[in-house]
Amino acid sequence: MKLTTEQLAQFDRDGYLFFPGLFTPEETQSLNDAVPELYSRDEDYNIREKGKTAVRTNFATHMYSEPFAKLARHPRMIEPVEELLGEALYMHQFKINGKMAFEGDVWQWHQDYGTWLNDDMMPTERAMNVAIFMDEVTEHNGPLMFIPGSHKKGVVNAKHDLTTTSYPLWTVDNDLIRQLVQRAGGKEGGIVSPKGPAGSMILFHSCLVHASGSNLSPFNRVSVYLSLCAISNHIRRHKRPEYIAHRDFTPITCLPDDCLTKDYPVDLPWKDGVPASALKTSLEEINPERKAA
Repeated sequence: MKLTTEQLAQFDRDGYLFFPGLFTPEETQSLNDAVPELYSRDEDYNIREKGKTAVRTNFATHMYSEPFAKLARHPRMIEPVEELLGEALYMHQFKINGKMAFEGDVWQWHQDYGTWLNDDMMPTERAMNVAIFMDEVTEHNGPLMFIPGSHKKGVVNAKHDLTTTSYPLWTVDNDLIRQLVQRAGGKEGGIVSPKGPAGSMILFHSCLVHASGSNLSPFNRVSVYLSLCAISNHIRRHKRPEYIAHRDFTPITCLPDDCLTKDYPVDLPWKDGVPASALKTSLEEINPERKAA
């Protein structure tokens, strides 16, 4: 999937692109069907909402679930990022965020690269997220909120929030959020929330400041996120378990465009369980000269 000249200019200006209904209901069916069983697993890679049983994030799904292993190699999700970054990519992180009905908690204002820099020692912001809606996203079920153009600010100061939710995050100060929103247009477009049917896709810059409110509605808002990083920009530290920050820098090879509706072989290295090595962490910097596998 190639981006147009207008889309490239829009991404440079706003820091994100939105593709409503890019994947069909047929394409997303096998993904949706797999989620309940994945969320039911009592595994470390299922992070639950603080004080609740609802899953907040299911990590590394592409390592043990066939439908999501195919999605992780889908050209509609991989090729636009390859075009924007200008080189081959590896999977830094893969997750299914479950903003579940009545129980989905907030995601504070943050930049994804802030976490990747502080926790994983990712050298630069040459990485970004691609998200696909598994449910319809409306104004009622906790949609993402972006501050358009905030990626132009580069990496901003952040604090490590270890208490607000069940997942630690490097969050942005409220005063800076006010400034960024005002610069982006204040009440007239300073915050945007892409909404649309299941199968819609968002691509956004790793420095784009974003957040989402809690989901008090009776409607789930589940989304899949591929965090894709340029091979040359691989992380330099293994502070977090591998199911959160991957350590295999092998370039992603795309499957055919119809891979979600047809059978294609995919590797599932963790189908029999997460290896003990994936849980080991270290604060030491790894060799920056290490080459992709």
